[in-house]
Amino acid sequence: MMARAGGTPRVGDLVEAVTEGPLPLRLTAYDGTDLGPRDSDVAVHVASEEGLRYIVSAPGDLGMARAYLTDNLVLRGVHEGDPYELFRRIKREVRSRRPAPKELAALLRGFGPRVVVPPPAPAMEALPRWRRAVRSLDPRQRAAASISSHYDVSNAFYERVLGPSMAYTCAVFDSPDATLEQAQERKFALVADKLALRPGQRLLDVGCGWGGMAMHAAREHGVSVLAVTLSREQASWGREAVGRAGLSGQVEVRHADYRDVTEGDFDAVSSIGLTEHVGVRGYDGYFRFLHGRLREGGRLLNHCITRADGRAGFRPEPFTDRYVFPDGELAPPGLVMSACHDAGFEVQHDENLRLHYALTLQRWCQNLVDSWDFCVADAGLATARVWGLYMAGSRMAFEANWLQLHQVLATKVGADGASSFPLRPDWRP
Repeated sequence: MMARAGGTPRVGDLVEAVTEGPLPLRLTAYDGTDLGPRDSDVAVHVASEEGLRYIVSAPGDLGMARAYLTDNLVLRGVHEGDPYELFRRIKREVRSRRPAPKELAALLRGFGPRVVVPPPAPAMEALPRWRRAVRSLDPRQRAAASISSHYDVSNAFYERVLGPSMAYTCAVFDSPDATLEQAQERKFALVADKLALRPGQRLLDVGCGWGGMAMHAAREHGVSVLAVTLSREQASWGREAVGRAGLSGQVEVRHADYRDVTEGDFDAVSSIGLTEHVGVRGYDGYFRFLHGRLREGGRLLNHCITRADGRAGFRPEPFTDRYVFPDGELAPPGLVMSACHDAGFEVQHDENLRLHYALTLQRWCQNLVDSWDFCVADAGLATARVWGLYMAGSRMAFEANWLQLHQVLATKVGADGASSFPLRPDWRP
Protein backbone atom coordinates (compact mmCIF):
# COMPACT_ATOMS: atom_id res chain seq x y z
CA MET A 1 0.00 0.00 0.00
CA MET A 2 1.32 3.40 -0.95
CA ALA A 3 1.14 6.51 1.22
CA ARG A 4 -1.36 9.14 0.18
CA ALA A 5 -0.40 12.23 -1.78
CA GLY A 6 1.71 14.60 0.24
CA GLY A 7 3.38 11.75 2.07
CA THR A 8 0.71 11.16 4.73
CA PRO A 9 0.80 7.45 5.66
CA ARG A 10 -2.19 5.23 6.14
CA VAL A 11 -2.93 2.57 8.74
CA GLY A 12 -2.12 0.00 6.07
CA ASP A 13 1.40 1.36 5.70
CA LEU A 14 2.01 0.79 9.39
CA VAL A 15 0.61 -2.75 9.22
CA GLU A 16 2.76 -3.61 6.19
CA ALA A 17 5.82 -2.28 8.03
CA VAL A 18 5.39 -4.77 10.89
CA THR A 19 4.15 -7.84 8.98
CA GLU A 20 5.34 -10.01 6.10
CA GLY A 21 3.36 -11.82 3.46
CA PRO A 22 -0.39 -11.80 2.86
CA LEU A 23 -2.81 -11.23 5.70
CA PRO A 24 -5.14 -14.15 6.57
CA LEU A 25 -8.04 -11.72 7.09
CA ARG A 26 -9.31 -8.41 5.75
CA LEU A 27 -8.18 -5.16 7.39
CA THR A 28 -9.86 -1.86 6.70
CA ALA A 29 -9.56 1.54 8.37
CA TYR A 30 -11.08 4.98 8.58
CA ASP A 31 -8.44 6.40 6.20
CA GLY A 32 -9.23 4.11 3.28
CA THR A 33 -6.89 1.27 4.16
CA ASP A 34 -8.01 -2.01 2.60
CA LEU A 35 -5.65 -4.98 3.03
CA GLY A 36 -6.07 -8.72 2.79
CA PRO A 37 -8.55 -10.78 0.79
CA ARG A 38 -11.81 -8.92 0.21
CA ASP A 39 -13.79 -12.14 0.38
CA SER A 40 -12.34 -13.09 3.79
CA ASP A 41 -14.90 -14.37 6.28
CA VAL A 42 -13.06 -12.53 9.09
CA ALA A 43 -12.38 -8.79 9.03
CA VAL A 44 -11.11 -6.05 11.34
CA HIS A 45 -11.92 -2.37 10.94
CA VAL A 46 -9.97 0.43 12.64
CA ALA A 47 -12.81 2.91 12.92
CA SER A 48 -11.03 6.11 13.93
CA GLU A 49 -7.77 7.87 14.61
CA GLU A 50 -8.47 7.29 18.29
CA GLY A 51 -8.48 3.56 17.64
CA LEU A 52 -5.10 3.81 15.94
CA ARG A 53 -3.75 5.77 18.90
CA TYR A 54 -4.88 3.07 21.30
CA ILE A 55 -3.08 0.43 19.24
CA VAL A 56 0.13 2.40 18.66
CA SER A 57 0.46 3.68 22.23
CA ALA A 58 0.06 0.21 23.76
CA PRO A 59 1.30 -2.35 21.21
CA GLY A 60 -0.04 -5.86 21.60
CA ASP A 61 -3.24 -7.15 23.17
CA LEU A 62 -3.79 -4.21 25.55
CA GLY A 63 -4.01 -1.53 22.88
CA MET A 64 -6.24 -3.61 20.64
CA ALA A 65 -8.52 -4.42 23.59
CA ARG A 66 -8.84 -0.74 24.49
CA ALA A 67 -9.78 0.12 20.92
CA TYR A 68 -12.29 -2.74 20.77
CA LEU A 69 -13.93 -1.95 24.11
CA THR A 70 -14.47 1.68 23.03
CA ASP A 71 -15.90 0.71 19.59
CA ASN A 72 -12.84 2.09 17.81
CA LEU A 73 -11.94 -1.40 16.58
CA VAL A 74 -14.74 -3.42 14.97
CA LEU A 75 -14.62 -7.21 14.51
CA ARG A 76 -16.56 -8.82 11.68
CA GLY A 77 -17.14 -12.48 10.99
CA VAL A 78 -16.60 -13.58 14.60
CA HIS A 79 -19.01 -13.40 17.52
CA GLU A 80 -18.07 -11.03 20.33
CA GLY A 81 -18.51 -13.88 22.78
CA ASP A 82 -16.01 -16.08 20.96
CA PRO A 83 -13.45 -14.24 18.79
CA TYR A 84 -11.25 -17.37 18.80
CA GLU A 85 -10.89 -17.59 15.02
CA LEU A 86 -9.51 -14.05 14.90
CA PHE A 87 -6.94 -14.91 17.58
CA ARG A 88 -6.01 -18.10 15.76
CA ARG A 89 -5.33 -16.33 12.49
CA ILE A 90 -3.37 -13.48 14.07
CA LYS A 91 -1.26 -15.70 16.34
CA ARG A 92 -0.75 -18.62 13.94
CA GLU A 93 -0.84 -17.13 10.45
CA VAL A 94 0.33 -13.51 10.59
CA ARG A 95 4.09 -13.31 10.12
CA SER A 96 5.60 -10.44 12.05
CA ARG A 97 8.44 -8.26 10.87
CA ARG A 98 10.65 -6.02 12.97
CA PRO A 99 11.29 -2.80 11.01
CA ALA A 100 14.44 -0.78 11.53
CA PRO A 101 13.97 1.86 14.26
CA LYS A 102 14.50 4.69 11.78
CA GLU A 103 11.91 3.26 9.40
CA LEU A 104 9.31 2.94 12.14
CA ALA A 105 10.07 6.38 13.59
CA ALA A 106 9.73 8.03 10.17
CA LEU A 107 6.42 6.29 9.58
CA LEU A 108 5.01 7.33 12.95
CA ARG A 109 6.11 10.94 12.42
CA GLY A 110 3.94 10.97 9.32
CA PHE A 111 0.87 10.43 11.48
CA GLY A 112 1.77 13.38 13.68
CA PRO A 113 2.78 13.53 17.35
CA ARG A 114 -0.70 12.65 18.66
CA VAL A 115 -0.47 9.08 17.37
CA VAL A 116 1.70 7.97 20.30
CA VAL A 117 -0.43 9.75 22.91
CA PRO A 118 -2.89 7.24 24.39
CA PRO A 119 -6.53 8.26 24.66
CA PRO A 120 -8.18 7.76 28.05
CA ALA A 121 -8.37 4.10 29.02
CA PRO A 122 -11.83 2.50 29.33
CA ALA A 123 -13.40 3.12 32.73
CA MET A 124 -13.30 -0.56 33.70
CA GLU A 125 -9.52 -0.86 33.26
CA ALA A 126 -7.57 -1.41 36.48
CA LEU A 127 -4.65 0.82 37.37
CA PRO A 128 -1.15 -0.31 36.41
CA ARG A 129 0.30 -2.79 38.85
CA TRP A 130 2.80 -0.33 40.35
CA ARG A 131 0.01 2.17 41.08
CA ARG A 132 -2.13 -0.51 42.69
CA ALA A 133 0.81 -1.38 44.93
CA VAL A 134 1.23 2.26 46.02
CA ARG A 135 -2.48 2.72 46.76
CA SER A 136 -2.91 -0.53 48.73
CA LEU A 137 -0.04 -1.41 51.04
CA ASP A 138 -2.08 -4.01 52.96
CA PRO A 139 -1.60 -7.27 51.01
CA ARG A 140 -4.78 -8.83 52.36
CA GLN A 141 -6.93 -5.85 51.40
CA ARG A 142 -5.34 -5.84 47.97
CA ALA A 143 -6.00 -9.56 47.53
CA ALA A 144 -9.64 -9.11 48.53
CA ALA A 145 -10.05 -6.24 46.05
CA SER A 146 -8.47 -8.28 43.24
CA ILE A 147 -10.72 -11.27 43.90
CA SER A 148 -13.80 -9.09 44.12
CA SER A 149 -13.06 -7.33 40.82
CA HIS A 150 -13.10 -10.66 39.00
CA TYR A 151 -15.51 -12.96 40.83
CA ASP A 152 -18.12 -10.50 42.09
CA VAL A 153 -19.22 -9.51 38.59
CA SER A 154 -22.63 -11.21 38.74
CA ASN A 155 -23.66 -14.68 39.82
CA ALA A 156 -26.33 -14.68 37.09
CA PHE A 157 -23.65 -13.91 34.49
CA TYR A 158 -21.49 -16.79 35.69
CA GLU A 159 -24.48 -19.16 35.78
CA ARG A 160 -24.95 -18.61 32.06
CA VAL A 161 -21.25 -18.84 31.13
CA LEU A 162 -20.15 -21.67 33.44
CA GLY A 163 -23.31 -23.74 33.32
CA PRO A 164 -25.01 -25.63 36.19
CA SER A 165 -21.73 -26.80 37.75
CA MET A 166 -20.64 -23.20 38.45
CA ALA A 167 -17.07 -24.44 38.17
CA TYR A 168 -14.67 -21.78 36.93
CA THR A 169 -11.71 -24.11 36.58
CA CYS A 170 -10.44 -26.65 34.08
CA ALA A 171 -12.73 -29.63 33.52
CA VAL A 172 -11.55 -33.18 32.73
CA PHE A 173 -12.80 -34.69 29.47
CA ASP A 174 -12.86 -38.45 29.01
CA SER A 175 -13.48 -37.67 25.33
CA PRO A 176 -13.80 -34.47 23.27
CA ASP A 177 -17.51 -35.24 22.91
CA ALA A 178 -18.22 -35.12 26.65
CA THR A 179 -20.49 -32.30 27.81
CA LEU A 180 -19.14 -29.55 30.01
CA GLU A 181 -21.21 -30.79 32.94
CA GLN A 182 -19.92 -34.33 32.55
CA ALA A 183 -16.35 -33.03 32.37
CA GLN A 184 -16.69 -30.80 35.44
CA GLU A 185 -18.16 -33.66 37.46
CA ARG A 186 -15.28 -35.84 36.25
CA LYS A 187 -12.83 -33.20 37.48
CA PHE A 188 -14.37 -33.14 40.95
CA ALA A 189 -14.34 -36.94 41.02
CA LEU A 190 -10.67 -37.04 39.98
CA VAL A 191 -9.68 -34.59 42.71
CA ALA A 192 -11.64 -36.56 45.31
CA ASP A 193 -10.11 -39.83 44.17
CA LYS A 194 -6.57 -38.45 44.25
CA LEU A 195 -7.24 -37.22 47.78
CA ALA A 196 -8.60 -40.69 48.69
CA LEU A 197 -11.63 -39.15 50.42
CA ARG A 198 -13.63 -41.50 52.66
CA PRO A 199 -16.74 -41.11 54.83
CA GLY A 200 -16.07 -39.33 58.09
CA GLN A 201 -12.98 -37.44 56.89
CA ARG A 202 -12.54 -33.64 56.96
CA LEU A 203 -11.66 -31.66 53.85
CA LEU A 204 -10.46 -28.06 53.67
CA ASP A 205 -11.31 -26.53 50.26
CA VAL A 206 -9.47 -23.22 49.82
CA GLY A 207 -10.49 -20.86 47.04
CA CYS A 208 -13.70 -22.88 46.87
CA GLY A 209 -15.48 -20.77 44.25
CA TRP A 210 -19.22 -21.41 44.25
CA GLY A 211 -18.80 -24.64 46.24
CA GLY A 212 -18.85 -27.31 43.52
CA MET A 213 -15.95 -29.35 44.88
CA ALA A 214 -17.18 -29.09 48.45
CA MET A 215 -20.66 -30.32 47.54
CA HIS A 216 -19.29 -33.18 45.44
CA ALA A 217 -17.02 -34.33 48.27
CA ALA A 218 -19.85 -34.26 50.80
CA ARG A 219 -22.46 -35.84 48.54
CA GLU A 220 -20.34 -38.54 46.90
CA HIS A 221 -17.78 -39.33 49.62
CA GLY A 222 -19.50 -38.51 52.92
CA VAL A 223 -16.86 -36.04 54.14
CA SER A 224 -17.26 -32.85 56.17
CA VAL A 225 -16.00 -29.77 54.33
CA LEU A 226 -14.86 -26.31 55.29
CA ALA A 227 -14.93 -24.29 52.05
CA VAL A 228 -13.35 -20.83 52.00
CA THR A 229 -13.54 -18.01 49.43
CA LEU A 230 -12.59 -14.33 49.42
CA SER A 231 -15.52 -13.55 47.12
CA ARG A 232 -18.61 -12.41 48.98
CA GLU A 233 -20.85 -13.22 45.99
CA GLN A 234 -19.44 -16.73 45.66
CA ALA A 235 -19.91 -17.41 49.36
CA SER A 236 -23.52 -16.22 49.28
CA TRP A 237 -24.37 -18.33 46.21
CA GLY A 238 -22.51 -21.33 47.62
CA ARG A 239 -24.37 -21.28 50.95
CA GLU A 240 -27.70 -21.22 49.16
CA ALA A 241 -26.63 -24.08 46.87
CA VAL A 242 -25.47 -26.14 49.85
CA GLY A 243 -28.83 -25.61 51.50
CA ARG A 244 -30.76 -26.59 48.37
CA ALA A 245 -28.67 -29.77 48.13
CA GLY A 246 -29.45 -30.71 51.73
CA LEU A 247 -25.77 -30.63 52.67
CA SER A 248 -25.79 -27.87 55.31
CA GLY A 249 -24.82 -30.37 58.00
CA GLN A 250 -21.68 -31.38 56.09
CA VAL A 251 -20.50 -28.25 54.27
CA GLU A 252 -19.66 -24.81 55.65
CA VAL A 253 -18.99 -22.10 53.06
CA ARG A 254 -17.01 -19.32 54.74
CA HIS A 255 -16.36 -15.85 53.32
CA ALA A 256 -12.78 -15.35 54.51
CA ASP A 257 -9.13 -15.28 53.57
CA TYR A 258 -7.82 -18.84 53.61
CA ARG A 259 -5.06 -17.66 55.94
CA ASP A 260 -7.68 -16.94 58.59
CA VAL A 261 -8.62 -20.61 58.93
CA THR A 262 -7.62 -21.66 62.44
CA GLU A 263 -8.88 -25.25 62.37
CA GLY A 264 -6.35 -28.00 61.76
CA ASP A 265 -5.82 -31.75 61.44
CA PHE A 266 -7.70 -31.95 58.16
CA ASP A 267 -7.43 -35.24 56.30
CA ALA A 268 -7.14 -33.47 52.95
CA VAL A 269 -6.84 -30.03 51.34
CA SER A 270 -8.09 -29.17 47.86
CA SER A 271 -6.92 -25.98 46.19
CA ILE A 272 -8.48 -25.58 42.74
CA GLY A 273 -7.57 -22.33 41.03
CA LEU A 274 -6.24 -20.38 44.02
CA THR A 275 -2.49 -20.50 43.41
CA GLU A 276 -2.82 -18.14 40.43
CA HIS A 277 -3.89 -15.40 42.87
CA VAL A 278 -1.24 -16.02 45.52
CA GLY A 279 1.74 -14.52 43.69
CA VAL A 280 5.09 -16.27 43.32
CA ARG A 281 6.59 -14.54 46.33
CA GLY A 282 3.69 -15.86 48.38
CA TYR A 283 4.22 -19.52 47.46
CA ASP A 284 6.34 -20.26 50.51
CA GLY A 285 3.78 -18.95 52.98
CA TYR A 286 0.90 -20.48 51.02
CA PHE A 287 2.25 -24.03 51.00
CA ARG A 288 3.53 -23.81 54.57
CA PHE A 289 0.10 -22.69 55.75
CA LEU A 290 -1.64 -25.58 54.00
CA HIS A 291 0.99 -27.97 55.36
CA GLY A 292 0.15 -26.74 58.85
CA ARG A 293 -3.57 -27.41 58.41
CA LEU A 294 -3.09 -31.10 57.53
CA ARG A 295 -2.63 -34.08 59.80
CA GLU A 296 0.40 -36.30 59.21
CA GLY A 297 -0.30 -38.49 56.20
CA GLY A 298 -2.87 -36.04 54.86
CA ARG A 299 -3.02 -35.14 51.16
CA LEU A 300 -2.98 -31.86 49.24
CA LEU A 301 -4.27 -31.53 45.68
CA ASN A 302 -3.09 -28.27 44.11
CA HIS A 303 -4.73 -27.51 40.74
CA CYS A 304 -3.46 -24.39 38.96
CA ILE A 305 -2.57 -22.73 35.66
CA THR A 306 1.17 -22.55 34.99
CA ARG A 307 3.54 -21.24 32.38
CA ALA A 308 4.90 -23.88 30.04
CA ASP A 309 8.45 -22.93 31.10
CA GLY A 310 10.38 -20.28 33.01
CA ARG A 311 11.25 -17.99 30.10
CA ALA A 312 8.08 -15.90 29.96
CA GLY A 313 8.20 -14.31 33.42
CA PHE A 314 5.55 -14.56 36.11
CA ARG A 315 3.26 -11.63 35.39
CA PRO A 316 0.35 -12.00 32.99
CA GLU A 317 0.03 -10.01 29.79
CA PRO A 318 -1.10 -6.39 30.37
CA PHE A 319 -4.65 -7.04 29.12
CA THR A 320 -5.15 -9.90 31.57
CA ASP A 321 -3.62 -7.93 34.43
CA ARG A 322 -5.69 -4.79 33.81
CA TYR A 323 -9.03 -6.38 32.91
CA VAL A 324 -9.25 -9.94 34.21
CA PHE A 325 -6.90 -11.05 37.01
CA PRO A 326 -5.34 -8.04 38.75
CA ASP A 327 -2.15 -9.08 40.55
CA GLY A 328 -2.33 -12.66 39.27
CA GLU A 329 0.93 -14.49 38.56
CA LEU A 330 1.83 -17.75 36.83
CA ALA A 331 4.96 -19.80 37.38
CA PRO A 332 6.33 -22.87 35.58
CA PRO A 333 5.24 -26.19 37.12
CA GLY A 334 8.71 -26.96 38.43
CA LEU A 335 8.65 -23.84 40.60
CA VAL A 336 5.22 -24.73 42.00
CA MET A 337 6.40 -28.23 42.91
CA SER A 338 9.68 -26.95 44.33
CA ALA A 339 7.85 -24.53 46.64
CA CYS A 340 5.54 -27.35 47.69
CA HIS A 341 8.53 -29.55 48.58
CA ASP A 342 10.28 -26.73 50.43
CA ALA A 343 7.21 -26.31 52.63
CA GLY A 344 7.58 -29.90 53.86
CA PHE A 345 5.33 -31.76 51.44
CA GLU A 346 6.35 -34.80 49.42
CA VAL A 347 5.08 -34.50 45.84
CA GLN A 348 3.66 -37.85 44.78
CA HIS A 349 2.13 -37.16 41.38
CA ASP A 350 1.78 -34.46 38.73
CA GLU A 351 -0.68 -34.38 35.82
CA ASN A 352 -0.83 -31.82 33.02
CA LEU A 353 -4.39 -31.11 31.82
CA ARG A 354 -3.44 -28.45 29.26
CA LEU A 355 -5.66 -29.60 26.40
CA HIS A 356 -8.55 -30.19 28.78
CA TYR A 357 -8.52 -26.48 29.58
CA ALA A 358 -8.67 -25.60 25.89
CA LEU A 359 -11.83 -27.73 25.61
CA THR A 360 -13.26 -26.14 28.77
CA LEU A 361 -12.72 -22.64 27.40
CA GLN A 362 -14.31 -23.61 24.11
CA ARG A 363 -17.45 -24.67 25.98
CA TRP A 364 -17.51 -21.50 28.09
CA CYS A 365 -17.24 -19.32 24.99
CA GLN A 366 -20.12 -21.19 23.38
CA ASN A 367 -22.21 -20.65 26.52
CA LEU A 368 -21.42 -16.93 26.33
CA VAL A 369 -22.43 -16.83 22.67
CA ASP A 370 -25.66 -18.70 23.39
CA SER A 371 -26.55 -16.34 26.26
CA TRP A 372 -25.06 -13.16 24.77
CA ASP A 373 -28.12 -10.93 25.06
CA PHE A 374 -28.73 -11.95 28.68
CA CYS A 375 -25.06 -11.51 29.65
CA VAL A 376 -24.87 -8.05 28.05
CA ALA A 377 -28.07 -6.97 29.79
CA ASP A 378 -26.87 -8.37 33.12
CA ALA A 379 -23.20 -7.37 33.26
CA GLY A 380 -22.83 -4.80 30.47
CA LEU A 381 -21.42 -4.95 26.96
CA ALA A 382 -17.86 -4.12 28.00
CA THR A 383 -17.74 -6.94 30.59
CA ALA A 384 -19.19 -9.45 28.15
CA ARG A 385 -16.62 -8.42 25.53
CA VAL A 386 -13.75 -8.72 28.04
CA TRP A 387 -14.79 -12.27 28.93
CA GLY A 388 -15.07 -13.19 25.26
CA LEU A 389 -11.57 -11.84 24.60
CA TYR A 390 -10.10 -13.46 27.68
CA MET A 391 -11.58 -16.92 27.23
CA ALA A 392 -10.94 -17.13 23.47
CA GLY A 393 -7.38 -15.87 23.92
CA SER A 394 -6.78 -18.29 26.77
CA ARG A 395 -8.02 -21.18 24.64
CA MET A 396 -5.45 -20.20 22.04
CA ALA A 397 -2.74 -20.06 24.74
CA PHE A 398 -3.47 -23.56 26.01
CA GLU A 399 -3.64 -25.01 22.51
CA ALA A 400 -0.31 -23.41 21.61
CA ASN A 401 1.34 -24.67 24.85
CA TRP A 402 2.01 -21.17 26.14
CA LEU A 403 0.00 -22.11 29.24
CA GLN A 404 -0.55 -25.41 31.04
CA LEU A 405 -2.76 -26.70 33.86
CA HIS A 406 -1.12 -28.89 36.49
CA GLN A 407 -2.66 -30.99 39.25
CA VAL A 408 0.01 -31.66 41.86
CA LEU A 409 -0.72 -34.27 44.52
CA ALA A 410 1.41 -34.09 47.69
CA THR A 411 1.40 -35.66 51.14
CA LYS A 412 2.44 -34.54 54.59
CA VAL A 413 5.20 -36.91 55.61
CA GLY A 414 5.45 -38.15 59.19
CA ALA A 415 8.15 -36.83 61.51
CA ASP A 416 10.07 -40.08 61.11
CA GLY A 417 9.79 -40.00 57.31
CA ALA A 418 6.96 -42.50 57.25
CA SER A 419 4.71 -42.24 54.20
CA SER A 420 1.02 -43.12 54.08
CA PHE A 421 1.07 -43.11 50.30
CA PRO A 422 0.73 -46.54 48.61
CA LEU A 423 3.41 -47.99 46.37
CA ARG A 424 1.23 -47.30 43.32
CA PRO A 425 -1.46 -44.62 42.81
CA ASP A 426 -4.81 -45.61 44.32
CA TRP A 427 -7.18 -43.68 42.05
CA ARG A 428 -8.79 -44.12 38.67
CA PRO A 429 -6.76 -42.22 36.01
